[in-house]
Formats: sequence, structure tokens, C-alpha cells
Amino acid sequence: MTELQKTITYGGVAVVLAVLAFVTAPSRVTPDAFQDKNELFFQDFTDPNTATTLEVIEFDEEGSSAVPFKVTFKGGRWTIPSHNDYPADGKDRLAKTAAGIIGIRKNEFRSNNLADHEALGVIDPLDESATALTGRGTRVTLKGQNAQVLADFIMSAEIEGRENYRFVRIPGQKRVYAAKVSIDLSTKFSDWIEPDLLQVQKADIEKLTIKDYSINERTGSLQKRDTIELTQKDDGDWKMNKLPAGREINMSKVKDLLKTLDEMSIVGVRPKPEGLTQSLTKMNSDGISITQEAVRSLQSKGFYFTRDGQLVSNEGEIQGRTKQGVIYTLRFGEVVYGSGLAVTAGTETDSTEGGAGENRYLFITTSFEGSQFEEPPKPSNFDFISKADSLLTDRDKENKEIQEKHDQWLAKIKRGEDRSNELNARFAKWYYVISAQSFDKLHLKRSDLMKEKKAT
Repeated sequence: MTELQKTITYGGVAVVLAVLAFVTAPSRVTPDAFQDKNELFFQDFTDPNTATTLEVIEFDEEGSSAVPFKVTFKGGRWTIPSHNDYPADGKDRLAKTAAGIIGIRKNEFRSNNLADHEALGVIDPLDESATALTGRGTRVTLKGQNAQVLADFIMSAEIEGRENYRFVRIPGQKRVYAAKVSIDLSTKFSDWIEPDLLQVQKADIEKLTIKDYSINERTGSLQKRDTIELTQKDDGDWKMNKLPAGREINMSKVKDLLKTLDEMSIVGVRPKPEGLTQSLTKMNSDGISITQEAVRSLQSKGFYFTRDGQLVSNEGEIQGRTKQGVIYTLRFGEVVYGSGLAVTAGTETDSTEGGAGENRYLFITTSFEGSQFEEPPKPSNFDFISKADSLLTDRDKENKEIQEKHDQWLAKIKRGEDRSNELNARFAKWYYVISAQSFDKLHLKRSDLMKEKKAT
């Protein structure tokens, strides 16, 4: 055999061996645990606007119980069931949360072992069979129309050292993933409601009346101590009634009071008994009286009727009149102690004796004072209505201008009345709970609003 033949033979054998090695080599196997890496958790959920209910369940280790929070679309409006269906300004927040949930992916497989769930913090907070109090995650459920489940998962706290990453598990499954979860998942009552309680601008308030009195809760008799009136003058300064010589208004206190009214927020809410409305301060023309249930409800919160039917409170009241003629009346009631749902929703028996987180009941009504807008004169005749502009006499033009000013006055009166009615409809069903800090800034005496006059 020549050298060339040997070379060709050896080359052929090498090729055959290479082919055999390729054919018989073991195939590369991808473990099942990694086959779904980076897949979306909820592939059928694509439109965030289809979500109509969000439920978040956390676990209170101290109380050894699950704590639910829910926002849902009910009866044509967004409500918070845990807070007696208080209206929620939740549509935009829910849509953003839903959009974030749509994008959650199975970034990294972590475990398929049930024994790891506690360490990874993904034990279902609703799992009554689990004995561990630690390692409970937060369960998040989104539903659409007809209670269709769009997404349901349990997530841990944020993974240490990895911003926005959490361990995530589907209920009923053992497998746990590390996933990027970039959602603003608030369970705070205050984050889901209209934050501006009074919806008034401090620049619009032109008069403040602080009524300092005490009420004999047994007899219903009222002991008036002082009535402080603060009125804004045309030049923007403020004046106070019964200001003693050598004293002047403490404007820092007044500004703080106005700011508190402007920025006041809700700590909690309680429903009023059915039938107890914004007209409590006046008996209506039909002579409908307040039920005993309503009276007991009022008294339990620190509000009472005097012998002449006037609604008062055991911590006095403050009124603020706006430039639009709307008068807000804020009556301060009993102390509310506690924290969490006990304060925000009243899920536990309210206590007025001791405890943390002191707050205060607030009863709000509004009225409209149209008398501050003097009615302009009316036209002497209305001949201008049936005439073309080209045929108007000087007298007709004058009457037309008078009528336009009167129409403007009527429109202003209607706007004020409508605004007051709108606010009363909002306040009618609820007792509010405000913070002790807000109460302290509003519950002032005359001495708080004065200071020694500077020498000139």
C-alpha cells in the first residue's frame, strides 16, 4: 500500500469515527425546572383594564392572623369593602397595578421543594395547615368580570440586595421563582381614597368662626365660653373680634389653621346609621325626627342634641366660610385610640380609654350663605327681550345690561348652592377620623391666636 493510499484510508477512518461519535454522543438535557425561564406568569392576562377587583392579603405575625385589603367595582363605583364600602379613587391605581402584574416573568427558578417555602417567604397567608408564623408571604389576587381570576400569586418581601426582586409562587404549586415585581402595591386605606377631605383651598377661606363651648351630656344644656371670629379684610389682612388692647393676631397660628383645613386628610371612616344625614342641624318641613338608634350613634362618637334641637359636640366646633359662600362646619367628637383597621375601619370596638395612636372623630356639614352676595337691581322692563339689537333704545340697552348682571348673580348663587349640596352628599354618610395633630391645630382658644403687640 502506497503512502497516499494509507493517508486516504486513515482520513476515511477518522471521518467515520467522527460521525459515529456525533451520532452516539449523549444529547444535552434541559431540566424541566428551567424550561419556562422568563415566561410570563399570567399569559392569558393581557388587558389591565379588565381588572375590577384587587385583593391583597398580608399576615400579621403579632396577631397570628391574615389581614385582607380589597378594592372592587360595585354598584357602578369603586369601593373598599373592608371599610364599609367607602368610595375609592382606585381605578387608575388598580390599572397601574394590573399592568405591573401582567409583566411579571419567571426570571429565575429557585426551588421546587415545599420545605423551602418558609425560608423564601412564600407560605400562603391563608394556609391554616401551615404551623409556621414566619415566612408568610403576601397573596395578591386580581379578578375581572364575573369573578374571573386574572392573576393569583404569593410573593415574598423584597430579596435582600436585589431591588424590586421577590420570590414568587402560584398558590397550590411548590415551585418558587425569583421575579422582578415592579408594582406599587399599597394596602393603606389612605392611598386608595380621595386624599383631600374638605376639597377647599386656603386662599378661598375668608372667615373663620371658632365656637368654644361645653355640653352637659346628661341634660343637653350648652355652656358657651367664647366665640372667636377671624375675618379677612379687603387688603388681605385678618381681623379678630374682641381683640384686647396691646395684643395682635398671631398670624402664624392663623396660617397654620388655614393650611390644616386645606390639607386635612382622613385617618379613618365609620358609617352613620341609615337616615342620619347632613340635615341633622335642622328639622325638615315634614317634621321627621331622628331615631333613637341615630341618637345613640351620635352620642357614642361625642355628638349631642341640645334642648332646642341644635347638634353640638363635646369638643366644640369650627366654621370656615369661603368666598363662594359655602360654610364648612367641623364638629369635634370623642377620642379614637388604636391602630390599623381598628382606627381606619372600626373593625374592633372603639375605645376612649388609653391606647396608642390617639385620633379624633369629626362630623362635617356644609351650608350656603347667599346673603353675603347682595342681589343687584332688576330691569325696570323687559322690552329688550323681544327686540333685535339694532332696534334697542338706550333705555333697552341699559335694562339688558342690568339683567345680565342679575343673571350673573343668580348663577353665582346656584354655583354656591350646588357646591354645598355636592359636599353634603359626600359627607352625609360618614363619621370621619382625623389625626390628633390636625385636631390640635384646629382646636384653638383665643389665647392661642393672640400675641403681644410689637412696639412701634
